[in-house]
Amino acid sequence: MTIVIPSRLWEYAIAAFLIILAPGPSVLFTIARAIAWGRATALLTVLGNVLGMYLMSIFVCFGLGPILSRSHIIFNLVQWGGGIYLIYLGVSAIKDSPRDAEGMRQIVDAKPSSLATIRQGFMVGALNPKGLVFFAAIVPQFVDRDKGSITMQMLIMATVFAAIALLSDGSWGLLAGTVREWFASDVKRLIRMRTTGGAVMILLGIFTIAQSLWKK
Repeated sequence: MTIVIPSRLWEYAIAAFLIILAPGPSVLFTIARAIAWGRATALLTVLGNVLGMYLMSIFVCFGLGPILSRSHIIFNLVQWGGGIYLIYLGVSAIKDSPRDAEGMRQIVDAKPSSLATIRQGFMVGALNPKGLVFFAAIVPQFVDRDKGSITMQMLIMATVFAAIALLSDGSWGLLAGTVREWFASDVKRLIRMRTTGGAVMILLGIFTIAQSLWKK
């Protein structure tokens, strides 16, 4: 397979950073682990999470790439569907933020082993709806159709996404593990963080739909 670098890779990296930075299921899971069991557990959680997300992205690339290369209609439908779902996820995050934040403070299970931590993080990453929507709807709009090799372009962007996620989520885990008592002492801090993440997802969803309309 020919290696083709997307021409808008830097723009994509910025969009990826924004969606990764917005606290979704993966970040909340990592922070909850950091608050409960410290930095080492948080970092192992991030490792498993990124591996799960990366595997999911590979399946999306090979399944969706060939289809998108052949159909402009499906390409636009994927963008619209993804944008609408991102808005839905953002609204849900804001609405459910009090419940999610309180749940993060109430982990009482025994500390899992390193292997179990990685496995659990893997499952959260592989089943993360935010990641699935991003790879299926956001990534295609940064593909350069004229260059061809759409699947390869998507794989490169998936790798960039995984690298950013490893650094960003790892930073969240280290921060939460270091100031775990500060995070856990006031549920309002966690609610504000979750609400901000929801707002970012809504804005990214609107941007995705707007981009689809603009290209027409």
